[in-house]
Amino acid sequence: MQSLAMIENWPVTNAAAAVVRADGTVVGSYGPTTRRFPLASVTKPLAAYAALVAYEEGAVELDEPAGPEGATVRHLLAHTSGLAFDEHRVANAPGTRRLYSNAGFEVLGDHIAKATGIAFPDYLREAVFEPLGMAATSLPEDGSPARDGVSTVDDLARFAAELQAPRLLDARTVLEAMTVVHPGLSGVLPGYGFQKNNDWGLGLEIRDAKSPHWTGASSSPRTFGHFGQSGTFLWVDPDAGAACVALADRDFGPWAVAAWPPFTDAVLAELSA
Repeated sequence: MQSLAMIENWPVTNAAAAVVRADGTVVGSYGPTTRRFPLASVTKPLAAYAALVAYEEGAVELDEPAGPEGATVRHLLAHTSGLAFDEHRVANAPGTRRLYSNAGFEVLGDHIAKATGIAFPDYLREAVFEPLGMAATSLPEDGSPARDGVSTVDDLARFAAELQAPRLLDARTVLEAMTVVHPGLSGVLPGYGFQKNNDWGLGLEIRDAKSPHWTGASSSPRTFGHFGQSGTFLWVDPDAGAACVALADRDFGPWAVAAWPPFTDAVLAELSA
């Protein structure tokens, strides 16, 4: 895909990208797709997927208590537990505001570890990475489930294919994950400011009508995924029937705000041509 060559114009030292269909076919790739990049918050969808595997295995229930009083596993996944952004303190009552929380995903990881009797990085590897053949992806032993994953474009393309055509989870579970939890809640989308309807599913950010946003102007409202402060993103656009992964070695900033949306629009235009 010629559109992927746009990453050559990004002000970064290294970047790689790929587009993958639901059947796992990589329809285009560019750059060092086997290079391992820090994922930052693109770790969260991987951690969320492991939590959903634990749910399907019966180790946890989505509506069982977890985190602050009144919060559940579902609240933690949907950033509505009330935990602060990067501190293990309660800032809001559960279910009242979309408060994006790294702390919430750390509590989630601890909860899954206690429920399964397996350290969360090990559970994530056994439940998600190994079955999908993501051999170059890891979460350090003492790493945060919110931000410390490391992976490659090739591995994340495998995960993007799984999100489109699930093999590890029941398709109904993935559909629930990409459906808005607690609709209508406002909150701040990191890097993009206040959003009146800051919609999220279970560990997945949902595009809907957010503006500004890191995906493209032509991205469908059903688009879901995540971006990371290390200059990384993964989106799935069900209407386009494809997903895109891009990893870079420069922290998110104005360069990404300017570069990512036109990149996504060019990818979508080429897919539909």
